[in-house]
Amino acid sequence: MLKVEIDNGSGFCFGVTTAIQKAEEELAKGNTLYCLGDIVHNGMECDRLRQMGLVTINHEEMRRLHDVKVLLRAHGEPPATYELARRNNIEIIDATCPVVLQLQKRIKKQYELGAAQIVIFGKNGHAEVLGLVGQTESSAIVIESFEEVRMLDFTRDIYLYSQTTKSLDEFHRIIEYIQQNISHGATFKSFDTICRSVANRMPNISSFATKHDLILFVCGRKSSNGKVLFNECLRVNPNTHLIEGPEEIDSSWLEGIQTVGVCGATSTPKWLMEQCRDAILAEH
Repeated sequence: MLKVEIDNGSGFCFGVTTAIQKAEEELAKGNTLYCLGDIVHNGMECDRLRQMGLVTINHEEMRRLHDVKVLLRAHGEPPATYELARRNNIEIIDATCPVVLQLQKRIKKQYELGAAQIVIFGKNGHAEVLGLVGQTESSAIVIESFEEVRMLDFTRDIYLYSQTTKSLDEFHRIIEYIQQNISHGATFKSFDTICRSVANRMPNISSFATKHDLILFVCGRKSSNGKVLFNECLRVNPNTHLIEGPEEIDSSWLEGIQTVGVCGATSTPKWLMEQCRDAILAEH
């Protein structure tokens, strides 16, 4: 008898859940609601909300809108977006995650104090990172990986922050390298701004992945945190496959398998993991 278990720790994080709730509340009133960028990096959940009436727009399209409501998703936005909304009489429904909001404020304050090098460990072009860099009038330096830390100027002060969904281990490696290489007389300060609801998923998902013969990691291919968590599953269990939905399940993967673990990213809805479980059980 094939057993399928869904990981309890997988699914939407607090910030994403709140953003979706805010969208659903507004749409339930029958109002037109625009969302700046995909509300979550999961195509199926975006489709579900689009069917409810949510209209996803980009920054260029927002510039042409006036007198409407626009939802800002959990990732946050730079000050320029709020300024545009004010000019165009757009009502903002702000669903920026509180953890991201706190980080934005800290970076803005540091920038206003005249910090030499504000460095953000994050993914270039990621919505959250654009919002953070925007707090510094685009002067912050973004490093995507440990390898890029060498490009910093170690003779000047460095204030290091992290995108909330980055790897804690890599962040600590970067801190160690800067501490070893910073010049005498230059100040180095690091601020651990990684979201614990995401960071804690690493050891949990790792333990979950070791318990099963096969792991199906359900996740949109655009999800940053999904890539990190998927790679962790793959590291501990080579029989791990990334799928976006039940239609991608290959029945040959299930041959000779006794237990299947279904898990996902902070952007993966529970209902989608349940659909994958049901698709496997329907075949067996």
